[in-house]
Amino acid sequence: MRRTLRMRRAAVVFTAIGALALTGCGGDGDGEDKAGEGSGGKSPDSASTVTLPKLDGQKLSVAAVWTGPEQANFTKVLDEFEKRTGASVTFVPAQDPIVNFLGTKIAGGQPPDVAMIPQVGAIQQAVAKKWAKPVGAEARAQLGQNYAKVWQDLGSVDGTQYGVYFKAANKSLIWYNAKAFENAGASEPKTWKDFLATAETVSASGVTPVSVGGADGWTLTDWFENIYLSQAGPEKYDQLAKHEIKWTDPSVKDALTTLAELFGKPSLISGGADGALQTEFPVSVTQTFTGGDQPKGAMVFEGDFVSINIAQTEAKIGTDAKVFPFPAVGAESPVVTGGDAAVALKDGEGAQALLTWLASTDAAKIWAEAGGFISPNKSLDAASYPNDVQRTIAEALIAAGDDVRFDMSDQAPQSFGGTPGKGEWKTLQDFLKNPKDIAGTQAKLESDAAKAYTS
Repeated sequence: MRRTLRMRRAAVVFTAIGALALTGCGGDGDGEDKAGEGSGGKSPDSASTVTLPKLDGQKLSVAAVWTGPEQANFTKVLDEFEKRTGASVTFVPAQDPIVNFLGTKIAGGQPPDVAMIPQVGAIQQAVAKKWAKPVGAEARAQLGQNYAKVWQDLGSVDGTQYGVYFKAANKSLIWYNAKAFENAGASEPKTWKDFLATAETVSASGVTPVSVGGADGWTLTDWFENIYLSQAGPEKYDQLAKHEIKWTDPSVKDALTTLAELFGKPSLISGGADGALQTEFPVSVTQTFTGGDQPKGAMVFEGDFVSINIAQTEAKIGTDAKVFPFPAVGAESPVVTGGDAAVALKDGEGAQALLTWLASTDAAKIWAEAGGFISPNKSLDAASYPNDVQRTIAEALIAAGDDVRFDMSDQAPQSFGGTPGKGEWKTLQDFLKNPKDIAGTQAKLESDAAKAYTS
């Protein structure tokens, strides 16, 4: 029943996305930051939603794996915190896997005050290693006011709040080159069967249909998870995420068999398997929206954050670049989400004030206005988003409430679900290269998962 209600809500919003894609939208996906205007660095038309302490002279550091536009936009959020508190905040570029990066910093006696952690499993590891500090009362109050219970629970370990989810993602979207579709006479598919047929139609027009960023293993986990959630259902999804069922389960075989219907046809993938494995995620997007009506790929799968990379091309979201929900493999299209949580690694008023700030609507509004961002903050006015496509994607996430399903690999121990060249990332890269070996892929996934979940 809960899944049915969630899907009905999501279906309404995704129908709106399709309509918006046909009629265009009120922005180009790049957006314009309005924070910093008016008194005190706040938008002149809004009052502050959060009270922060004075931290004059305090120096704080925040570590995150964000680079490029994401780093630049997050820096705007930190700049406003500096204006309001008097603290000085330094951004520390981190590398994946972030737990290893933080371990090195902590061993060297230089942990950041706060780390933005992109995996639930990594938060649990930080708590187990006694690195993470519990969230203070002020930040918890903001969470209670602004966040659905599911987002609070995702940042909790054994009933104690450690994480503040600041940035979320709707990871169940297919973006496409509108001109390539038009030239091919292709339409937006609703089912997996239709998706494969659409790919063949686009291929027949002389354009390779699908761009895959296989050099980044996390994109392949997202392909699997969307198929698995739609095909196996939410209960099985939750069981596999907790390793309560094995990766040798028939439901995993079914999902890999479905994925192989795409991966097993190199002609449908830009550069074939070898090319995809050399293509990093940002390139998988930009090559879809450059080259006019002859792009290297007509479609690219990933979350709302694809808009950041589209903004680095001349394509306009809603006209040149359109989007549809991940096609239904089973009865319904999947809704998978991800996110980055702020975790304090040092005691002190400064780190806790930063958590409070990141849990606030004011902080979310700054990045929302800048574009390329979805907030799990239910109090954020959807009008803050720079265009109608991004706005409706955000509304779909909020409408799902406590029924969203979090990225499965991000719930796993990082050694299995979040480490380049290892675990699920590496095994699915090998699967992309040899999608006929379904049994071998299952066996390797189970072997690596068994080690990770017991260590």
